[in-house]
Amino acid sequence: MRPLPELALYVHVPWCVRKCPYCDFNSHGIGSGSGADLPESAYLAALLMDLDEELTRSDGRLIHSVFIGGGTPSLMSADFYARLLDTLERRGVLAPDAEITLEANPGTVEQGRFTAYRRAGINRLSLGVQSFQAAQLAALGRIHDGDEARRAVDSARQAGFDNFNIDLMHGLPGQDAELALADIDTALSLAPTHLSWYQLTIEPNTEFHSRPPPLPEDETLWAIQDAGHARLEAAGLGRYEISAYARPGHASRHNLTYWRFGDYLGIGAGAHGKLTRREPDGTWHVERRWKTRQPEAYLRRANDPRGFEAGREPVALETLPLEFAMNALRLVEGVPLSLWEAHTGRSLDELTAHLVAARERGLLVEDAERLQASPQGLLFLNDLLALIDDA
Repeated sequence: MRPLPELALYVHVPWCVRKCPYCDFNSHGIGSGSGADLPESAYLAALLMDLDEELTRSDGRLIHSVFIGGGTPSLMSADFYARLLDTLERRGVLAPDAEITLEANPGTVEQGRFTAYRRAGINRLSLGVQSFQAAQLAALGRIHDGDEARRAVDSARQAGFDNFNIDLMHGLPGQDAELALADIDTALSLAPTHLSWYQLTIEPNTEFHSRPPPLPEDETLWAIQDAGHARLEAAGLGRYEISAYARPGHASRHNLTYWRFGDYLGIGAGAHGKLTRREPDGTWHVERRWKTRQPEAYLRRANDPRGFEAGREPVALETLPLEFAMNALRLVEGVPLSLWEAHTGRSLDELTAHLVAARERGLLVEDAERLQASPQGLLFLNDLLALIDDA
């Protein structure tokens, strides 16, 4: 009997200093940079209750990665995370080699805070830089400048973080190929082990959606992507996912869990999770669950017999193929084709004709053992997914 997927944990901290105009995450501005007025103790108590509820559904699996996102998690103290991680260890659910990532805003941290985070058990950082250019940072509503971003990286390294990601965006208001490449060059000079490089998209329910900024033309966007990809690969950061580049051995374990259609628990306001359960007859069922979104309502749920869950939904058997493909095909190396039947419950025979059609169009690599998008398929992933969805 095949084992259940590897398990990860996502922790959501919903507060930030100021809501960015492009952000559609569950984040709530506090209006200052100190974080002193945050209900840290109450939120930690709620998280730990939420965690204990989630662990009853984990089938005894160890947690191999923890990702703390937001919002701006670096508004919380190191003691907050020390107590959270200590609880995980005392519950006996944290793998000894677990990757533990904290998202940090360069405008909310300093040397002493990074050192304290490292001592608390955080072993990987993800720094939300987005750009080093003053005009682009202003357009994005970021609270840091380029110098602060560079200092944050230096401070992180001095604090002992030798594994860190830089988040960088392109296709920004007023950005041309030269500015985009300058951002990449600055990021490379800071020697990150991982770089997330993705295009700005305008999402519903954001300020940019109601008042769209002027963005680069398609021709400029293509030029940025081609030149940027070549620059990153030449510098030794290999592309392993559509928007993720890493030095050998430093691909994000947490993100790989998502793309390989693994399982993850979600705790915190608005957090989402995905779990696979095995029935007595050996069949698998996949379910998505999510938590109360508003921070105040989430805190009130600590005293509510309903718990923190806001909703749950089984992934319908007919949608599993598309959901699996949407994740797996983002990986540059793809996944073994054998996982198709394992994760979707559908026979490979149903997929064969669609694979042939996709390969004829140059969207899939010619490999009978793997489900792997070609470089063209990565560029036109929606077209590829449409073919798979017809299976």
